[in-house]
Amino acid sequence: MAKQLTAADARQSLTMHVEAKGVEVYLKYGPQLGWSELHGLLADRAYVRYPCEIVFDATGLLPGECAHPAQRGELPEDGFTMCVHPRFEHQLERVVYLVLYQLVALNYGEFASAHDAETFGAAALGLTRDEYYFELCSMADELEAVASSGGATGSFHEAETGSTGAGDPSGGCNCGGTGAGHGVCDHNGG
Repeated sequence: MAKQLTAADARQSLTMHVEAKGVEVYLKYGPQLGWSELHGLLADRAYVRYPCEIVFDATGLLPGECAHPAQRGELPEDGFTMCVHPRFEHQLERVVYLVLYQLVALNYGEFASAHDAETFGAAALGLTRDEYYFELCSMADELEAVASSGGATGSFHEAETGSTGAGDPSGGCNCGGTGAGHGVCDHNGG
């Protein structure tokens, strides 16, 4: 008799899959995945399912977002525009972190979680999940500081779920990865 797979089994399978894909990206485009390597990755349909172009424009971002993939047409095959907050336009090595995180939402849509996005990004960069998460949170904190000083909007905080992130046992950063909605880092207290 075949074993009935559960939602937890599917979640674990996706997490293992995105980690394996991240390792493949690291081996093919690393160990120093930078701006030029990122463009090669975006053109590689083995790792990025749909066409994707990066633009530095906060217009398509919700308040508090660093980056988000916006679908261009009615079908995913029409491609995506990866909107990245202009704050990072002159920090291209850091844009890689933001785009890798959002690629999970682009590739897997609503099935992907923040944990999956962190797992993929960390593996692609050859980092631990904690190291990757720390860098994402550092960027979020910078945007928050700019916003609170009257500058441009943004900080990743307050995911569409309204969660504060406090007490998240996974240490996860909800910076996107849900596909259905705009993702924001929710790392209060972390």
